[in-house]
Amino acid sequence: MASSDFHLQFQDFRDDADLMGSGDGATRINIDDHITKPQKQRRTAGAASAEDEDGPLESDDTAELLSGQKKSAPFWTFEYYQTFFDVETHQVKDRIIGSVLPWPGKNFVRLYIRNNPDLYGPFWICATLVFAIGISGNISSFLVHRGLPQYKYVPEFRKVTIAATAIYSYAWLVPLALWGFLMWRNSKVSGMVSYSFLEIVCVYGYSLSIYIPAVVLWIIPSEGLRWFSIVLALCLSGSVLVLTFWPAIRDDHPRVVLAVTVAIVALHVLLAVGCKAYFFSTYDSSTPMTSTGPAAETKVMLTTKVD
Repeated sequence: MASSDFHLQFQDFRDDADLMGSGDGATRINIDDHITKPQKQRRTAGAASAEDEDGPLESDDTAELLSGQKKSAPFWTFEYYQTFFDVETHQVKDRIIGSVLPWPGKNFVRLYIRNNPDLYGPFWICATLVFAIGISGNISSFLVHRGLPQYKYVPEFRKVTIAATAIYSYAWLVPLALWGFLMWRNSKVSGMVSYSFLEIVCVYGYSLSIYIPAVVLWIIPSEGLRWFSIVLALCLSGSVLVLTFWPAIRDDHPRVVLAVTVAIVALHVLLAVGCKAYFFSTYDSSTPMTSTGPAAETKVMLTTKVD
C-alpha cells in the first residue's frame, strides 16, 4: 500500500473571521488565536471593571507616597494626632536626660527635638508628676500629723485634681504665651531663631521630669532637704530652658531679653514653690508629739494619785 502524507486539518464554520488559508488550499485554524484572544478579552474586561469599581489601578495614595507628597490628615481626625506620639523609647530617654543636663552652647531643641517633636513624653511626664504630687502630699501630711491628738488621717483626692490643673496649665498655657510672643517679636526683629508651638510644648514638658524625684523626696519631713531638692531642680531644668530659648531672644532689645529670661525663670520657680507650699505640710520640729491612748491615760491617773 503506497504511503502518502497525512495532514490533520481542523475546520470551524462558526467563525469565518478566524479561518486562514493554507498554502495548499486547505483551511487551517490558528489555535493560538482562539486561546489567547479570549484571555486578552477577559483581562481587558477585568481591568475595566476594576477601574470602574475601585478607580485607576495606580491609586492616588500610592502616587503621593512615591512622590513624597502625601497629604496630611485633618486636625480633627485621630491620624493627625497619631504622628505626635510616634517616638521611640530611646529617644524619650535621651530627651529626659538632656532636659536635666544643661551644657553651654548646646541647644536642647536642635539636638533632641527638631527632627521629631512629640507629645508622648510631655503627656506622661506631666501625668506622672501629677500623681507623684498627690500621693506624696498625702503621705507627707500623714507623717507630719501622725501622733497629734484628735488627728484622723483622711486621703485628700482633690489634691490630684488641683495638681493636674496646675501642671497641665503650666505645660500648655506658658508655651502658648511664649510662642505667641516670639512670633510677634520675629515680625519686628529679623534674623531671630523661631520655634514652633509643638517644639516649645515639648521643651516645657520634658523640663518637668526632674521634679518627679524631687517630689518623692518631699515625703521626708525635713525642710532643709525639701529646699535643697527644689533649688537643685530649678537650677538644672531652669538652665536648660534659658539656654534653649536664648538663641530666639538674644538679638532682641536688651530689656526684652531680660524680661523674657526673668519671666521664664520666675514661672518655673513659682510652679515648684507653689506645689511645695500647697501640697506638703510644714514640719515643725519644735512642736512635741503628744501621744494619746491608754498609756497616756494611765500616766495621767498615776500623776494624780501621787499628788
